[in-house]
Amino acid sequence: MQTTMTTTATPDFAAIKTKQQAAWTAGDYSAVGVTLQIVAENLCEALDLRGGQSVLDVAAGNGACSLAAARRFCDVTSTDYVEDLLDRGMKRAAAEGLPVTFQPADAEALPFADESFDVVTSTFGVMFAPDHMTAAAEMMRVCRPGGKIGLANWTPDSFIGRLFKVLGRYVPPPAGVTPPAMWGEHDYLDTLFADAAKIEAHSRVFNWRYRSAQHWVDTWRDVYGPVQKAFGALDAAGQQALAQDLLDLIADMSLADDGTMVVPSRYLEIIISR
Repeated sequence: MQTTMTTTATPDFAAIKTKQQAAWTAGDYSAVGVTLQIVAENLCEALDLRGGQSVLDVAAGNGACSLAAARRFCDVTSTDYVEDLLDRGMKRAAAEGLPVTFQPADAEALPFADESFDVVTSTFGVMFAPDHMTAAAEMMRVCRPGGKIGLANWTPDSFIGRLFKVLGRYVPPPAGVTPPAMWGEHDYLDTLFADAAKIEAHSRVFNWRYRSAQHWVDTWRDVYGPVQKAFGALDAAGQQALAQDLLDLIADMSLADDGTMVVPSRYLEIIISR
């Protein structure tokens, strides 16, 4: 009897990352990122940040957590692989008179020495790196022993988790890549940060608030890279179907009864002790 062996090819993380970078660059994530400021402020409080601590913000976007840490008089380095988002963060910091160092960096290959920072953070950022194990290992590497890693990650059942499932029906995700929302699962965090001294994760909720469901669709179609790219990959009929599926998702989750949109989205607030 002949036995046929099947193997799963390792994803081409470099190629996937290039496409992701193009998607995030094509939109204007800063229009979304500024609405999430409260999450960053709460994370910094959960980390019990102290003035003078060195903080690295990974996949920082336009700097929500970077600015929150700087408001607490920490020495902050803000990083992302989308330089336009760093520029937006730089303008925000300048407007508020906050001293922050901005540096382009790949979350999977951080250009810093081992044990360089007291605290490492990421709010809804590092979870989108395609190679989860490498990204987690990099955060652990640059955090000093006794330091902390603070994360805010969407859960699979959150609005964002469900959004990506809808998008995946129209534009399938890369084969072999673990969904980003797995970073919002307790057991998965135990796997990613197996060498951590302690992992504390608490369920939190962020409410997406827009003028209406259609307002959200129109806005995110313009500014949120993955949504923009999904619409761009479809013909007119496909775009109409996707828009309706997104409206149906909001209708299923929204708490508003006045025509506006108030959609709760669950996330984990995570403190990892190095």
